[in-house]
Amino acid sequence: MQTLTINGQDYQVDAPESMPLLWAIRDLIGLTGTKFGCGVAQCGACSIMIDGAVVRSCSTMVSQAIGKNITTIEGTSASLEALRQAWRNNSVPQCGYCQSGQLISAAELLDTNNNPTDEDIDNAMSGNICRCGTYVRIKKAIKEAVELKKQV
Repeated sequence: MQTLTINGQDYQVDAPESMPLLWAIRDLIGLTGTKFGCGVAQCGACSIMIDGAVVRSCSTMVSQAIGKNITTIEGTSASLEALRQAWRNNSVPQCGYCQSGQLISAAELLDTNNNPTDEDIDNAMSGNICRCGTYVRIKKAIKEAVELKKQV
């Protein structure tokens, strides 16, 4: 049995240490907001945070997450809450498949940068692919979330 701390809660999982963290999160724990996309850490759909840094859960093994703080899209933070509101205000999702990874990457950006430039946003979001092409709305929502966080 392994203990994984996800969104501030400890979960006991019977998983081999070599299991991709994505499958432990989705299949063993039942948090299905994190999506499987490409399986080779290229699309960003499976993005989560471990100790505040974005990682691809499809290529991160359970052994790499033991004893660390994992944040999924189901988690809460000031950045995630502001981003969720801005996402709704700007009608960002179309198919929605990439959105959990997009939000996690944007949250890491806002957790480390209170006033990101367009270049900062482009760099932070460059590892996330949106099949629907909502990049303009994503950038607009991130900028709005900056302002929403200031109001809290």
